[in-house]
Amino acid sequence: MIKVLFICHGNICRSPMAEFVLKDMAEKAGLADQLVIDSAATSTEEIGNGIHHGTMSIFRKYHIPCTGHRARQMTRRDYEEYDYLIGMDHWNIRNMSRIAGGDPQDKIRMLLDFTDRAGQEIADPWYTGEFETTYRDMLEGCQGFLAYIREEL
Repeated sequence: MIKVLFICHGNICRSPMAEFVLKDMAEKAGLADQLVIDSAATSTEEIGNGIHHGTMSIFRKYHIPCTGHRARQMTRRDYEEYDYLIGMDHWNIRNMSRIAGGDPQDKIRMLLDFTDRAGQEIADPWYTGEFETTYRDMLEGCQGFLAYIREEL
């Protein structure tokens, strides 16, 4: 089993989008039973809240199943339990490293690092309102990540 945790600031837009996009891709590729995929926040602002309506509209538009999500904050224990902790921007990465107490096992990455756009960030649609743009970036990142981890499976 490969365990993946997607992380963004509030866990209501980007990280649940990545979580459910990758779950859908893994299901369609016949790999769902080999992956554990979840998401979390670096902040406490949205804990307990559901997925943002803009992300939900993307899920409906592209027929991506999503159920049971409630925002939660990343913990230090997550660093030990997951193989990959994937953030969306440099601010997420800094906060993830702070929460984890560093990254001695090199588990913390940005999603677009698994594409030809390494080092680039996925903009937060909470601020931009560009959920479609975020979805396209997420799709590209998840496709690249799935190709990357297929080599491990």
